[in-house]
Amino acid sequence: MLPIQAVQYVFIGLFILSFAPFVSPTLALGLGVGFAWLLGNPFEQLSNLWSKWLLKVAVIGLGFNVNIQEIIEVGRSSLVLTIVSITAIIGLGEILTQAFRLNRNTGVLISFGTAICGGSAIAAMAPVIKAKQHEIAVALAVVFSLNAIGLVLFPWLGRALMLSDEQFALWAALAIHDTSSVVAAAATYGPVAVGIATTIKLTRAMWIIPYTAAAGVFWRSEERASIPLFIFGFLLAALCNSYFPHFNELWQTLYIGAKHVLVATLFLIGAGVSKAVIKQTGWRVFAMAIVLWVIVSAVLLLLILDGLIQ
Repeated sequence: MLPIQAVQYVFIGLFILSFAPFVSPTLALGLGVGFAWLLGNPFEQLSNLWSKWLLKVAVIGLGFNVNIQEIIEVGRSSLVLTIVSITAIIGLGEILTQAFRLNRNTGVLISFGTAICGGSAIAAMAPVIKAKQHEIAVALAVVFSLNAIGLVLFPWLGRALMLSDEQFALWAALAIHDTSSVVAAAATYGPVAVGIATTIKLTRAMWIIPYTAAAGVFWRSEERASIPLFIFGFLLAALCNSYFPHFNELWQTLYIGAKHVLVATLFLIGAGVSKAVIKQTGWRVFAMAIVLWVIVSAVLLLLILDGLIQ
C-alpha cells in the first residue's frame, strides 16, 4: 500500500494529466473510478467541492461554440419535433425510473442526458436538482459508456441500412448522447454528415437553458426559485460567439479550454465513485439507461426512414 503522501501526488498528477488533449471524457472518468477503487480518494471533500464549481465553468465555456443565428434557423423548422421529442424522452425516462425503482435524481440526469446532449446536459442539470456526487458520477458513467458503444455501432448500422449522409446525421444527432461523440460518429460516416450533425446537435443543446430553468422551478425549495447563474453564463457565451465573430479565436480557445475543464472534472467525479457506491447503484441504472436509449434510437430511426423526420 502506498503512503498517503504518494497517493496524493499521484492523484494530483492524474488530475493535471486529465487536461491533456489526448485524454477523452471516458478515459478521465475511468481513471478517476479506477483510482478511487484501488487507492481511495485522498481529497474527497475538496474534490467534491471543486468538481461542482468546475462543472458550472465548463458548461458556461461550452456556450462559446454555439452560434445562435444558425441554431435559430435550424430550430424554426424543428421546433415542434424538438419540444415533443425532448419532453417525450424525459417523460419515458421518468416512467422507466419508477419501473426500475431508481433514485429520482439519477433517473432525471440519465433522461436529461439522453434527451439533449449527454455529459453537458447532465452537468447543467446536476446543480439545478441538487444531485449528489455519486448520482452525477453514475449518470455520467452510464451515458459515456453508451456513447462509446454508439461511436462504433451507429456508423455500422447506418451503412447496413444504407442511410444517406443526411439521414445518418439526423439520427446520430438525435440519438447519440454527447456532442463530441455525435461529431466523431458523423466524421466516420462522411464529410457531409459532420456539418449537418453538428448543427443539429448544437441546436438541441440550446434547450439546456429552458429545460434546466423549468427544473429549477420544479425543484424549488421554500425560498423563491431562481434560474441558476451559470445558465445565464452559457447564454451569454453563445451570444458573444454569435455577435462578436472578430473575437472568434478567443471564443474557440475558451471553448476548447472548457472541454478540457469538463474532462478534468470527470476525473474528480469519477474519483468520488467507490465500490460501495457502485454496489449500491446496482444493475438497474444500467438497464434503465439501455432500455431508454434503445427505445429512443429505434423510434427515431423508424421515423427518419419513413420520412416523418427530415
